[in-house]
Amino acid sequence: MNILGIESSCDETGVALVSTESGLLAHALHSQIAMHQAYGGVVPELASRDHIRRVLPLTREVLRHANLTLKDIDAVAYTAGPGLAGALLVGASVARSLAWSLNVPTIPVHHLEGHLLSPMLADAVPAFPYVALLVSGGHTQLMNVKSIGEYELLGETLDDAAGEAFDKSAKLMGLPYPGGPALAALAEKGDPNAFDLPRPMMHSGDLDFSFSGLKTAVLTTLRKLEQQGPLTEKQRQDLAASVQNAIVEVLGRKAIKAVTASGSNRLVVAGGVGANRQLRAYLTQQMQRRGGEVFFPPLALCTDNGAMIAHAAAERIKAGLLDKIRRPNEAAVHPRWDLADISL
Repeated sequence: MNILGIESSCDETGVALVSTESGLLAHALHSQIAMHQAYGGVVPELASRDHIRRVLPLTREVLRHANLTLKDIDAVAYTAGPGLAGALLVGASVARSLAWSLNVPTIPVHHLEGHLLSPMLADAVPAFPYVALLVSGGHTQLMNVKSIGEYELLGETLDDAAGEAFDKSAKLMGLPYPGGPALAALAEKGDPNAFDLPRPMMHSGDLDFSFSGLKTAVLTTLRKLEQQGPLTEKQRQDLAASVQNAIVEVLGRKAIKAVTASGSNRLVVAGGVGANRQLRAYLTQQMQRRGGEVFFPPLALCTDNGAMIAHAAAERIKAGLLDKIRRPNEAAVHPRWDLADISL
């Protein structure tokens, strides 16, 4: 089966074609970063309108790259939630209309399930079960992934997510949107031990996270520095490196603790923050030290994308679980949608 996947949950329009036999055939992605930069963050109405403009041209592009036509599509998958309501509705409307015109089924996909399974699109594929560190946008969670559709929540953030900590700290420092990648780039030149920033809940005894205190500490540090005069480039570099070091250490230690507690020796890292070089290096080193393995999606598939949506649908089909997805109601989209709702 050839499955067309459409992702439109926030500020990226992603379209992909995945075969249940051959894997990923083609994918295309448009980021709205340039459009939202002027506002310092995502404007939902603008995001929705841009999805409308992009989704069909991207679909044509993917079909062309795969050397296929609409008649070759056997199902259309789309992100049904969680996400921005208007943005989700664009993808859902296009997917359901296209599927109706082709007389093929539609498959609603949980955005976070797409991320959880995205490392299976890499060359090295993790075997079940594994622990997953999901660090995507407003989500920071540790999951025990037993098989397709069997997900157990081990811990999650109680306030700000790791991605929000990156972005909000970067904004306080005057870095351009999106803040996370800008802060990580600046951190490459800084001293990660220059500022003594807190590691919230690192020794809490559980697997939950909290990053709001770190953001407050960054603000306090900045105010103290600014009392001494304008911030120097070296101070900005050192503060960026210290922020990144604090976030990575908390994520890394909690992830390793989860792996140990689960009895598994496999760790998967998924979501946009999974592209962070320091986090990748830290977890790779720690898992190798304990004789385990760590898996990441391809860098191009760390952010929101259509490939992970089509792939999640393909895995559901192969496992015979399409009718096992439980949704809050029969609406096309679910801006708030607990991952537990789709667990078996």
